[in-house]
Amino acid sequence: MAGDAGPFKAELTCRSEVSDQNSSAGHRPGKRIVYAAGAVLWRQRCADSVNPELEIAVIHRPRYDDWSLPKGKVDPGETAPVAAVREVLEETGHRCILGRRLNKVSYPIDQGVKKVYYWVARSTGGEFTPGKEVDELVWLPVPEAMAKLDYAQDRNVLRRFTKYPADTHTVLVVRHGTAGRKSRFSGDDTKRPLDKRGRAQAEALVPQLLAFGATDVHAADRLRCHQTVQPLAEELGVTVENEPTLTEESYAKNPKRGRHRLLQIAERQGTPVICSQGKVIPDLVEWWCERDGVHADNSRNHKGSTWVLSLYDGRLVGADHIGGALAANVRA
Repeated sequence: MAGDAGPFKAELTCRSEVSDQNSSAGHRPGKRIVYAAGAVLWRQRCADSVNPELEIAVIHRPRYDDWSLPKGKVDPGETAPVAAVREVLEETGHRCILGRRLNKVSYPIDQGVKKVYYWVARSTGGEFTPGKEVDELVWLPVPEAMAKLDYAQDRNVLRRFTKYPADTHTVLVVRHGTAGRKSRFSGDDTKRPLDKRGRAQAEALVPQLLAFGATDVHAADRLRCHQTVQPLAEELGVTVENEPTLTEESYAKNPKRGRHRLLQIAERQGTPVICSQGKVIPDLVEWWCERDGVHADNSRNHKGSTWVLSLYDGRLVGADHIGGALAANVRA
């Protein structure tokens, strides 16, 4: 399962970037995949207006003399959502909260191929300071931003942005981290803890979930589920709320009750994080996608992975899967 229509992919050449890479990397084409992340950063033109108009941040890069959306390479140790938030801050001076995922753009560079993941990003404040990499930033209504952008792939990303309202409500559903093998654990399975990798996943989930504005934390009634989101709860200064209806056993007996509980949590203010198990999450997501007409594919629900569920006016409009929080899972 994945986003409502799947990430758009464009095989386009950004000539100025390719030319610059040629000068430093030689002329033999490589086979590397270079991952990058960016965003359509938006704000309301006038918060007090009856009909506030959205404005989009468009940046000018003197190195290429172009107008584009903020983006940059994923650094070692990062995942794409974390990189997107960092790049937006570095290039625009604005803090942001990510929403639904937009297009994935691919184009050739000397090392091989660059793949850029884009998200909707709501500005939560900040101030632009001109620098060597970005010397201008303009806030423009969507039609003017569309005309300002130099690259077709950026315009395609912005078109995807306009498909749904920008200010969606997010629910984050996480599968617990790795916890060894059930067959090798002699105690009560409800108390089976995370293993070393699972604990690393739990720590790595913190910045990734914060990138989407996580505010409160829920976990199925299993130790490994609670341990997966405990580092996030400590960072937020909140208590993990226990969810007995979202364990595999409870859900198998009464899936309607588990679905109802998910909808109850989703109705709350803020951005809830819900940690559950591998035989619960796929059915929950598939059910919600079918109910609201959102396309779902067959993305695997690995341990430590996250579903970013985007809602508007109580209806699901996007279901984006992030493969994992560890750096090896750079792909969104």
